[in-house]
Amino acid sequence: MDKNAIKKFAVWARTELIARVSLKGVEYGITEDNIEDANVDSVGGKVLTVNEKKQRQALIAEINDKGYKQVMEEVAYTWFNRFSALRFMEVNGYLPSHVRVFTDEENNFKPQIITEAIHLDLDGLNMEKVYELKDAEKTEELYKYLLTVQCNALNKILPGMFQKIADYTELLLPDNLLREGSVIQQMIELIPEDDWKDAVQIIGWLYQYYNSEKKDDVFAALKKNVKITKENIPAATQLFTPDWIVRYMVENSLGRLWLEGHPDAKDQLLPTEEEQSAYAAGNRDMEDTKWHYYLEEAEQEPEVQAQLAEIRKEYAALTPDQLKVIDPCSGSGHILAYMFDVLMKIYESYGYTTREAVASIVENNLYGLDIDDRAAQLAYFAVMMKARQYDRRFFSRGIQPHVYAVVESNHVDKFAVDYFCNGNAKLTAAMDTIIKELHDAKEYGSILTVTPQDWSVLYDRFAEITEDINMSRETALRELLPLVQVAEALAKKYDAVVTNPPYLGSDAMGIMLSSYVKKKYSRCKADMFAVFIEHCGQMLKSYGYQAMITMQNWMFLSSFESLREYLVNNKIIINMCHLGTRAFEEIGGEIVQTVAWVSKNGYLSYKGQYNRLVEFSSQDEKESAFLSGDNRYIASQKNFTIIPGAPIAYWISTGFKKIFENGEQITQYVSSRDGLTTGNNELFIKQFWEVPYTHIKFACKDSETFWASGKKFAPLIKGGLYRKWYGNNWFVITYDKAGYEKLSNCGNKLPSREIYFLPYMTWNRISTRMAFRFCEQGYLFESASLVAYATSKDNLMYALAFANSVVARSEMQLINPTTNMLSGYVDSLRIPFQSVKERTITLAIECVDFAKDDWNSFETSWDFQHHPLLRKVPTIAEAFDQWQTECDERFNQLKANEEELNQIFIDIYGLQDELTPEVEDKDVTVRKADLGRDIRSFISYAIGCMFGRYSLDMDGLAYAGGEWDASKYVSFAADKDNIIPICDDEYFEDDIVGLFVKFVKTVYGADTLDENLKFIADALGGKGQPKDVIRNYFLSNFYSDHCKIYQKRPIYWLFDSGKKNGFKALIYMHRYQPDTIARIRTDYVHEQQARYRTAIVDLEQRIANASTGERVKLNKKLTTLQAQDTEIRTYEEKIHHLADQMISIDLDDGVKKNYAIFQDILAKIK
Repeated sequence: MDKNAIKKFAVWARTELIARVSLKGVEYGITEDNIEDANVDSVGGKVLTVNEKKQRQALIAEINDKGYKQVMEEVAYTWFNRFSALRFMEVNGYLPSHVRVFTDEENNFKPQIITEAIHLDLDGLNMEKVYELKDAEKTEELYKYLLTVQCNALNKILPGMFQKIADYTELLLPDNLLREGSVIQQMIELIPEDDWKDAVQIIGWLYQYYNSEKKDDVFAALKKNVKITKENIPAATQLFTPDWIVRYMVENSLGRLWLEGHPDAKDQLLPTEEEQSAYAAGNRDMEDTKWHYYLEEAEQEPEVQAQLAEIRKEYAALTPDQLKVIDPCSGSGHILAYMFDVLMKIYESYGYTTREAVASIVENNLYGLDIDDRAAQLAYFAVMMKARQYDRRFFSRGIQPHVYAVVESNHVDKFAVDYFCNGNAKLTAAMDTIIKELHDAKEYGSILTVTPQDWSVLYDRFAEITEDINMSRETALRELLPLVQVAEALAKKYDAVVTNPPYLGSDAMGIMLSSYVKKKYSRCKADMFAVFIEHCGQMLKSYGYQAMITMQNWMFLSSFESLREYLVNNKIIINMCHLGTRAFEEIGGEIVQTVAWVSKNGYLSYKGQYNRLVEFSSQDEKESAFLSGDNRYIASQKNFTIIPGAPIAYWISTGFKKIFENGEQITQYVSSRDGLTTGNNELFIKQFWEVPYTHIKFACKDSETFWASGKKFAPLIKGGLYRKWYGNNWFVITYDKAGYEKLSNCGNKLPSREIYFLPYMTWNRISTRMAFRFCEQGYLFESASLVAYATSKDNLMYALAFANSVVARSEMQLINPTTNMLSGYVDSLRIPFQSVKERTITLAIECVDFAKDDWNSFETSWDFQHHPLLRKVPTIAEAFDQWQTECDERFNQLKANEEELNQIFIDIYGLQDELTPEVEDKDVTVRKADLGRDIRSFISYAIGCMFGRYSLDMDGLAYAGGEWDASKYVSFAADKDNIIPICDDEYFEDDIVGLFVKFVKTVYGADTLDENLKFIADALGGKGQPKDVIRNYFLSNFYSDHCKIYQKRPIYWLFDSGKKNGFKALIYMHRYQPDTIARIRTDYVHEQQARYRTAIVDLEQRIANASTGERVKLNKKLTTLQAQDTEIRTYEEKIHHLADQMISIDLDDGVKKNYAIFQDILAKIK
């Protein structure tokens, strides 16, 4: 199946159909901004027919109720569904007319329905109109008419997909459907005909991809705190479930229930060992319908076996027609369609004919619900097509499936209710209850609890009024019957509930849904998938089966601990596929981690089978591992409570069980705390290089000491890279008295303030890999980082040594194998007694020192002293070799220390058979030498020396705010005016390349200058003369590198006229003065303009006297100069405006705010 083609079509078709539908609205005087009176008889000179007038009035009423955009979206989607359904039916020969609607027999875009129009036998077809349109050669109009009649004719057999369209959807059917590039033509052109053979797959992927852009829009709005409304829940939560996972869930719930009661059917329904081996190897027969994803039960204790035998007596009494199964979040019907297949096998094994089985499945067994009308249409269609697949005469049998969209009772016609109830107290009570319970049902969907009623009485009344002539009859059937059908589906109890529920966090829920969930499902309120875990259990009969694919969060996160406790004590987990990331091929990254699992109501000391598939990196790899039986565990759920928080850690070994039973908590050594939130990070938090260094106070022991210093900013820990032992120290926070007062009353109001400035062990709250760092005295900590503090440095270092070990990492995988590293999880770590405490502390201190030396070797550390390539050697090549050796030694020694620590803790716990001490290179978090990176950082350091941020005569920062002292710069003078031009030639005395050459000469000497420049140019990777390569780097790449290194908060600002390189110059923000821009304009821009004018005149004279060949080259150069001259002229006007204002900046405001002041004349930060 060509999913790329399907995606390309579906995404484009949504935009196209909305545009075309909206265009039709314009024809009828309906736009988003203006709607002409609903009762007009003509629009734009066009007289409306009676039918068009009614349709237009209905459309306007719907827009008034739902809004213009929502209605256009719905109409576009309705036609998309119909086109998709018609295409599937014509390709598979399911159209009762056997006449293709979109193509001819050779699949050309020549609709057979047009050529066969005069021979068609369709209900409602006006042959006179056909002849009239044919004779007038109005082919487009004829096609629209035939398409409408075909849809209405299909209403008889497929009313759930092809509702009567004598309504506003017919009014908005797009024009020009036969043109090249129309939605229909593109559908045929882009999607191969063979892809239409499988209804479940094609419909499912079309549905997902059609919604994909809207889904992106919904989540983009959510980032701006726009909650997800009921109209947008489907787009936000829809996800097409992989086929093998659907099979796993259905076979192990519905299939298992049947086999446990009817074990004699196993030979018919399950594959032999040979068949299973062939299937797992990829040798698959399309005719093979056996259950290859069914897992046999693990061996149980005798007592459990006896209990199971009693339960299975109930299953044995079941006949196929008694089974009730539902998908309450059916989406496009994938799960329903496979439940149909499994039920067919069950019926066949019981002796039913195919025709009998199909009819009974649709009438008796299968139920589906969805909050989205359009998804319910597709699920209904999938079930009907599945029935037609098995029974070619099914459409003639008049049977309709129990697949419905959840409907709400908000606008029910009171007269229709009174007419329907007809004074009958029982009917009145039932309808009053249903109407009350389904009020605002679209807000809640299938999680509603509905009171059971005497459904037969209600349906008898509907049957009674079917032939009635009362004016309210049609309204009652249209409005009340769907309410009763949905209410019955919600009130029933089922033998199996199988679903992929919506994944929607509480922060995204609308107010009504959020309130309802908190009230009804308090232990599951964190996410809708968790709500469905509980609610689906409520939909089951006693010992019914529940199969779901959900986020894995419920298994581990503390916010789901009460749900886990409920499940472990009230459910039997039969088996599980722990999928982790990338179970859905459309979702990459580490955030969406899922699990598919099967459970049943009741409690037994049951041993379940658990498939650990988290290490496999793709959907296909996970399926193969499942089929091969790799990574399969047997676990008793009673063991889950051994670990604090009762995570579903089914893979726990005997060794680790002992650790959690006998080990001592890490809280014996350290206490963890959560960090602060500001409510406005841009206001309070900066990177340290943004603000004057003199305004930061380091190494304070407490708040009082900090305030006494009179400084404004304190160091802050705030997330960062995957890095162990030391580092990620970039941030500062406003913490003077005024800042403290503000922070005390916003965000989370400075929790844990009593431990601010203490030494900590810290880690990132969100991380895919566990890494703990030492943080010396003097820091606050933000919520992106958590900390643990200790009463002694020895305890802190011992805890740090253990936390960074393979044993702790393995423990954490059991406690919480998610990306959320909350403090409670770290508190649950079990640390060994201090038998080797002295050695572990020594090793930990060494590890911290190694990581600290590495961190401070780069200029984004506030303890950076000088560039590591500044060495007493004549060439930069020798300096790099020494640096490389130093890095390798540090890397190797740190790795050796970590491996020794791992061995110590492995030996203490006796885990030699489970863990190895080896550390992979990728997990050693100090940096190795990198020629390209290190040469670019050397260039950056040189720029710092040119501006006076650094000096060759002193270590550390020479200037980052405060009083300027020129005496610091003896060996290499800092630029006097803080303006360094970057030109395509050495036009200025302080040209950046000239200064850089001077710097290299100063550092390494004049004798080796050319050699050193060549080495630098080669490392940059350019071609040409060394100075040209270096100049090109400054012109093209330096600033983007600088912005990346300084995390989009650059300290050197690039004044840039544009892409033609007409003018570029750097300044150092800490040396900015109100007259800086004026000096740039007068001393540099004007001089460059004059240079361009002179050069242009000179070139024009040379061209006049040049030969033909020479003239081509000169003209090209002239064109470049003229473009630069034009660009700099425009730039001069912009810079003039700002220069005259003599703007002052406050460095305490940081880069973002100050950079924005000059954004029109500065380069964009990328």
